[in-house]
Amino acid sequence: MSVEFRAKQILDNFNQVSSNEFLEVLIQIQEKFQSNITREYLNGKLKTILEKDDEVEKKKLCKNLLPYMDWYLQGV
Repeated sequence: MSVEFRAKQILDNFNQVSSNEFLEVLIQIQEKFQSNITREYLNGKLKTILEKDDEVEKKKLCKNLLPYMDWYLQGV
């Protein structure tokens, strides 16, 4: 399954996707952003989420990163 397809699925069904699946796809997308500043900023956000143990809190933080997935899909 392509990254684009998985990203579209996540955007369409965010509430049914685990935070780990979301983060897995976002990590793949992060590598494709052209700006170093964007990649570094996103990397910091990803590390913060990965350090959390509570799934509810992780999902809340992941929701804040949905625009990155949307921006990626707009460029595809």
